[in-house]
Amino acid sequence: MNFSAWQELSPAQAAHEVHHRVRRSFSPAQQRAAIAHLASVDEITARFAASPRHQPLGGVPYFAKDLFDVAGTVTLAGSTFLPEVRPSLPVDGAFAQALHQQGAVFVGKTQLHEFAYGVTGENPHYGDCEHPQFPGRTTGGSSSGSAAVVAAEITPFALGSDTGGSVRVPAAFCGLFGFRLTPGDPWIRDAFPLSPTFDTPGWFTRTAGDLQKTLAALVPSQPMARAPRGCYLEYGLLDPEVAAACGRAAAHLTRPADATTRAELETGFAPALEAYNTIVALEAWQTHHTWAANFRDRYDPQVWQRLNRVHTVSPEQGAAARGVLGNVRAFWAQFFSTYDFLVLPASPTPAPTKAACTPEIRTRILKITTPASLGGQPVLTIPVLLPSGLTTGLQIIARDPTSGVFSELLKHG
Repeated sequence: MNFSAWQELSPAQAAHEVHHRVRRSFSPAQQRAAIAHLASVDEITARFAASPRHQPLGGVPYFAKDLFDVAGTVTLAGSTFLPEVRPSLPVDGAFAQALHQQGAVFVGKTQLHEFAYGVTGENPHYGDCEHPQFPGRTTGGSSSGSAAVVAAEITPFALGSDTGGSVRVPAAFCGLFGFRLTPGDPWIRDAFPLSPTFDTPGWFTRTAGDLQKTLAALVPSQPMARAPRGCYLEYGLLDPEVAAACGRAAAHLTRPADATTRAELETGFAPALEAYNTIVALEAWQTHHTWAANFRDRYDPQVWQRLNRVHTVSPEQGAAARGVLGNVRAFWAQFFSTYDFLVLPASPTPAPTKAACTPEIRTRILKITTPASLGGQPVLTIPVLLPSGLTTGLQIIARDPTSGVFSELLKHG
């Protein structure tokens, strides 16, 4: 069911349909792994009845990643203790408030990789979030539950956040359309942070048409006076089937980068991953350091290990990472003086199994997602089908979310 189909239902029909789809799609264990909070049928019915149907998203149900505050719900951010150190807001956060003004209907919250500090969707507290169509494989993370509910067709729309790929990677693994905005956006400022330099708000849809509708409602842009100019770069250590499929899909959007541009891009992006890891470690510790010692045993051990990495970062390394950040952003500005968009693969592999969720796969993923993160660029992710039936995706990276590039490519790509 796309946006239009949901908008045709009565409030009671829509509320019962959400609950029916949750029960149909997820086992009890996977419901716990994917959904942090599901509103009651009566609550959802009342929200559908109150939705201003004349608004662009009127009557469209959505789940919110559980690091966005929504009135009447607790924010855990994938942890077991966050409300003990950070009381939940009694009012809607900025992102939820904006959506409700557009008529969207909140139905619940989704699970995530603890504190959004991971790209695999694993969570020892609530369970690993599995791909709805391929049990045993991950949805990706950290916006794991949001990708799962959209991929399972429970709702046509869900909110995520993206710091180093947390919308882009689950969108690629689950065959979804994903969109991330830019750091510092008002819709992310009051959410629970991972790394404010890189944190962005974002969302998922199943269809291009629904993604186009969210862009029109939330990030309106003017039509471009000409066809956007871009190029494709096969970047990172890709599985052969991923490289071939992404190359074929990208050919519908643009041409491969010429030799000179390719060399410049690879050189400009080379230091991004190390700088990203350093800055995130420093900023995440700033959020957690006041309570980390008291709650040491309640962290996911892998998340704790990443947080503890801060103690290996010297002041010189921190300064060097900030220097790389400035250089990469200057590089992007130079690129956009010639081009309107760049296309990169969104994942180096299809959705991995639990056994394949290793540090190596995390590094391979971040290698291709961190250039846009350091640039602070908005990114549209589109799905790419693989011969196996699994999926990967393409990142379409532009200068500005309101430039019209994304709408044009969704319309004609």
